[in-house]
Amino acid sequence: MLKKYIPIHSEGWGMILLFSCVTIFLGIFSDTLALIGAVVTVWCIYFFRDPKRTPPQNDGFLISPADGKILPIRKMIPPPELGLSKKRYFRVSIFMNIFDVHVNRIPCDGVVSKLYYHPGKFFNASFDKASVHNERMAIKITMRSVQSIGVVQIAGLIARRICCDLKEKKHVRSGDRFGIIKFGSRVDLYFSDQFKLTIVEGQKVLAGKTIIARL
Repeated sequence: MLKKYIPIHSEGWGMILLFSCVTIFLGIFSDTLALIGAVVTVWCIYFFRDPKRTPPQNDGFLISPADGKILPIRKMIPPPELGLSKKRYFRVSIFMNIFDVHVNRIPCDGVVSKLYYHPGKFFNASFDKASVHNERMAIKITMRSVQSIGVVQIAGLIARRICCDLKEKKHVRSGDRFGIIKFGSRVDLYFSDQFKLTIVEGQKVLAGKTIIARL
């Protein structure tokens, strides 16, 4: 019944069931504990929400892969695991707090040309060093224009699981769901300076909706 009215990511149902059972158990001993459990359960439902999004349609657009806040934008050499050229790319980092939608979406049409999982630490995802030291999943996408971009899912201080549903050589479309990170995390987007930025630092963006850059 809940799934009919509130779109929930499939990764969330186990957690929602767990919190619901704990809430019922706590209610045996204390109304106060049951209330706390109910609040946490409602937050869990809210965290795993998966709203429908209709992305702007244009082959030259890069759409935000995550909901959240734009961290300082930098030009830097991408992580070697992405397999991009050793020149400076724009890096747009999107920080997701525990109240943002955490479902990640594909930023452009193309083909997944490389996937690489890197185990690591769990520093606060808003720190710059998180892109180097934290657990992450690197995704290289080759666009129809033969441009290649990089998307990196980064675990944060609270996040302990990165879920990525992609496979190499898979054809993807802008706005497609491809994974989720639990709980509080970051996504980095790497692209060449042939793209023109359309966002600014500190801006709030929506996955599958906000245009990050355009050719």
